[in-house]
Amino acid sequence: MTDAAGGAGLRSAFSSLTGPLRFLLLSSFLIPLGSFMVLPFMSVFLHERLGMGLGSVGVVLAAASLVQFSGGVVGGALADRVGLRRTMMWALVVRTAGFAAFLAALRWPPVAVGALILTCCGAALYLPANKAYLVHGVAEARRPAFLSAGNAALNAGMAVGPLIAGPFVLSSPGPLFLCVTVLFAAVAVGHARLPATGAAGKRSGDVRPPGQGLLSGVAVLPFAANGLAFYLYFYFQHYLAVYAVERASSEFYSLVLLTCFVLVIVVQPLASDAIRRMSYPVALAAGFAGLAAGTAVLAAGTRTALLAGGVLITLGDIVLFLKNDLEALRRSRRSDAVVFGQQRLAAGLGACASGVLGGQLYGFGERAGDTGWFWMLAAAQCVLLPPLLLALRDRACAPPAHPDDTEGTTTPDDAHGRIPG
Repeated sequence: MTDAAGGAGLRSAFSSLTGPLRFLLLSSFLIPLGSFMVLPFMSVFLHERLGMGLGSVGVVLAAASLVQFSGGVVGGALADRVGLRRTMMWALVVRTAGFAAFLAALRWPPVAVGALILTCCGAALYLPANKAYLVHGVAEARRPAFLSAGNAALNAGMAVGPLIAGPFVLSSPGPLFLCVTVLFAAVAVGHARLPATGAAGKRSGDVRPPGQGLLSGVAVLPFAANGLAFYLYFYFQHYLAVYAVERASSEFYSLVLLTCFVLVIVVQPLASDAIRRMSYPVALAAGFAGLAAGTAVLAAGTRTALLAGGVLITLGDIVLFLKNDLEALRRSRRSDAVVFGQQRLAAGLGACASGVLGGQLYGFGERAGDTGWFWMLAAAQCVLLPPLLLALRDRACAPPAHPDDTEGTTTPDDAHGRIPG
């Protein structure tokens, strides 16, 4: 598909956007904008402003990340029971309270830990309901465009937030925390005016028996593929900073991150329909190949390699993260919110495993005086681990939820969780 065709498809999809969905996309920008005015600086704030040791800071941040990602499975289940709008409102109230608690932490430093965990709990509750509301009642062919637009708004907020807050987070944290608290309170009030969906993102024909568990009906292959994708991606996310700063500068590292954000914002919406039409095995192969090539290039350690590696990794992620969500929605009979929560759980488990194992490997490389091999080892995992997903090809938990949606998405084997060998 050409960029022109992709742009035409986007214009067609968004021409029918209602006021509530426009507000939801705006919120998808404002919420990460506010969050990333604070959260990226937490290690510096906790260590330098509040005097916590680096070891303690690491434990706190690891726990917060696990809560934020893996807690999504609870958020999806809550939305399934009480509704999408109510879940989003509760989540925003929790996050508003968390950022308000950072103000108290300026006087009582230990409160900062609880404040951070509280904001992460709010994020865990919010995102599955947000995504489910965004695609609720949307035709299957338009779901990729709407999801990619939400991802673009999310990445735009993540890119702009640190640029705004960087000069103030240490010098004037009080006014900064107050501004973010007011922003979240205003967004929460706006969510109260959203119309109720009537169901927690369920598709026609969906049935949820009473007492169904959080992982019941999980789409095994997309769940495992998402966990593996996040595990490999977070080698880049966790360890590029220290690797790039010592070889280039913090400014150049910021440039690499900004480039990656812009790619997601621009490329994923344009490519969303092409990604929808890809067969799942092709999408997995293309995505993991991008991760493998990108991490291998990073091993060179030059400025050009850092930028090119980041671009290749991001292009692989654009395919993997969107396709895994779409495939999980297609294969599962659970509500959209539950499916997104299950996918967030997979992401959290992968990111946590990457932090634990990757930290040990990177530390070993530092002690050995050569961290370039760390990226070659990551590239080798990108090549060797994805074929293990073949073992899951016969373990689909449920038949596809949309048997009529077959345009360019599956092969006969793939329809039941099989990847042709």
